[in-house]
Amino acid sequence: MLQLKKPLAFIDLETTGTNPGIDRIVEIAIVKILTDGSRTVKRKLINPGIPIPKGASDIHGITDEIVKDVPAFKQVAQELKQVLDGCDIAGYNSNRFDIPLLMEEFLRAGVDFDMKNRKLLDVQNIFHKMEPRTLGAAYKFYCNKTLEGAHGAEADAAATHEVLEAQLVKYPELGNNIDSILKVIGEDQVVDFARRFVMENGTEVFNFGKFKGRPVADVLRAEPQYYDWMMKGDFPQHTKQKLTEIYTRTMLKKG
Repeated sequence: MLQLKKPLAFIDLETTGTNPGIDRIVEIAIVKILTDGSRTVKRKLINPGIPIPKGASDIHGITDEIVKDVPAFKQVAQELKQVLDGCDIAGYNSNRFDIPLLMEEFLRAGVDFDMKNRKLLDVQNIFHKMEPRTLGAAYKFYCNKTLEGAHGAEADAAATHEVLEAQLVKYPELGNNIDSILKVIGEDQVVDFARRFVMENGTEVFNFGKFKGRPVADVLRAEPQYYDWMMKGDFPQHTKQKLTEIYTRTMLKKG
């Protein structure tokens, strides 16, 4: 049984697409596991404010008609923030997709969602470490069940929790708490959630484009116009926020 020092919120999003910079949430489910093992569920449909592409609707079944009368993210942002307050966050592929997109929505809504002092547990990382597969296969492999209602946010988030509990039984070396699990599978050093930058030896470096592998500060000192190009570009707000932090720090040192 998973031992928790603080509540653990399993999140799953259904969205208009896969680009955190331009896509939007159409459904969010939060399955929160409390320290006594009990759980609460919060599920909301979200009006994304933009058309939902047919390709996305074909996957999760949510159409423009379904969300036309439901609230926009900005209208529920404070409520969702309160649900997640004091929680570590878990999910399936959540570090690379759900959390970056959720952060973008909070930023667009003008809501300060603090990620400091939170542990981020991506259950997919355990799976890839131990048994590379998809969520449906993970559920079959670890829980010996068929995932019904796949691509429904609540079903996926709940199944992810069941997979984690089964993984703890199968792999005793993981321990039974967030710290012990992350010690085995590794903890991501996140700069921006879209991973345009990564940490190497304690330094932020570019993870894309012509400057890939070069320290961000070095590039900004040599070519400050690159900062302007990125700020005007179609990059996620969180990426721009982190770029500005690095730029400000770099320019202060330069001065």
